Amino acid sequence: MASVVLAVFVNGKICKDPNMVSADDFFFPGLNMPGNTSNAQGSRVTPVNVNQLPGLNTLGISLVRIDYAPYGLNPPHTHPRATEVLVVVEGTLFVGFVISNPADPNSKNKLFTKTLYPGDVFVFPEGLIHFQFNVGKTNAFAFAGLSSQNPGVITIANAVFGSDPPISLDVLTKAFQVDANVINYLQAQFK
Repeated sequence: MASVVLAVFVNGKICKDPNMVSADDFFFPGLNMPGNTSNAQGSRVTPVNVNQLPGLNTLGISLVRIDYAPYGLNPPHTHPRATEVLVVVEGTLFVGFVISNPADPNSKNKLFTKTLYPGDVFVFPEGLIHFQFNVGKTNAFAFAGLSSQNPGVITIANAVFGSDPPISLDVLTKAFQVDANVINYLQAQFK
């Protein structure tokens, strides 16, 4: 217990005693292997952050491999603690992000999109809702660097319609300006 009390925490992680560090703390195998995309979204994110690679602690970086089945989607999400830089390795991705609420309440949130091909790079600014969609008939994959050892992820639909406990029906019907049947249907998709 005394060692935990005396330990130095950085971004929620204990700094390892330098005498206990090994090469394995700086190594992660397997990003050459495609992730299993057999799911409703047709995508799989393989993260390499401080939880998988302890040597990233205090360095302020991490990465992911994202695999997409044909027409697979990495659904709208945000990283509350990181900017993301995506590079397409294989396939064709339609990507985009939405800016934060404009100062003028009569203005709309602007959407920036681009179709990317192998070797193309796109940046998603920190905290903004973004997505990637495989518009090709073949598998696709990309790597992304993130500007945090622990970027976090909030998948918008899961958070809004699949929270536990659920967000109040009154709140969601008013926010989305739809009737309760629509919200009940959407919440049922995330149970």
